[in-house]
Amino acid sequence: MRSNRVALQPVDLHSPITAREMREERMIATRHRSRSDARCRRSARKYRRCVRVFPYAAAVAVAAAGGGTATRRSVSTWYLGLRKPNWTPPSQVFAPVWTVLYAQMAYSATRVARSSDPGRRRALALWWLQLGLNAAWTPVFFGARRTGAGAVVIGALLPAVAATAAASARIDRRAGLLYAPYLAWSTYAAALNLEIWRRNRS
Repeated sequence: MRSNRVALQPVDLHSPITAREMREERMIATRHRSRSDARCRRSARKYRRCVRVFPYAAAVAVAAAGGGTATRRSVSTWYLGLRKPNWTPPSQVFAPVWTVLYAQMAYSATRVARSSDPGRRRALALWWLQLGLNAAWTPVFFGARRTGAGAVVIGALLPAVAATAAASARIDRRAGLLYAPYLAWSTYAAALNLEIWRRNRS
């Protein structure tokens, strides 16, 4: 009978790799490197983003904490006894409003910091100036209970906020627009501060 067995060809384990196989291996290695490089770039971007956000988030957190401490000591005692206009908001409104405004402030600064525009340094310098005046007002008004001095501080804050908004808008329109609620609330707070000072001068 005729055999159906197929003769097996011996495999040479020491045969050289063909040019096609080498190209395929290089392509695989290149794809792995590309993926690894992409992961590294994403990690680097996340790190840089965190580094940019941190100083502004930390700064507004410190300002908010300092303001909260000064406010708590006086808002339920001294502040209640002041003569105030009928358009004075409830004391409970201040904390949530300032929380939102501080968050917008930090986000705006982060957007500006991401830019390579040469005007970035001026906008951020103005940002730190307005934050300093903002942080100073609460300890002066509520902490020291100096309504007149508070009016002076908040009077200086308004043009600082407006200048920061304008400088930021030249770099990033959305960053500038984020100051609109802050400027509106600060204007309202300045008018309230001035009226409280006028009514309680004696």
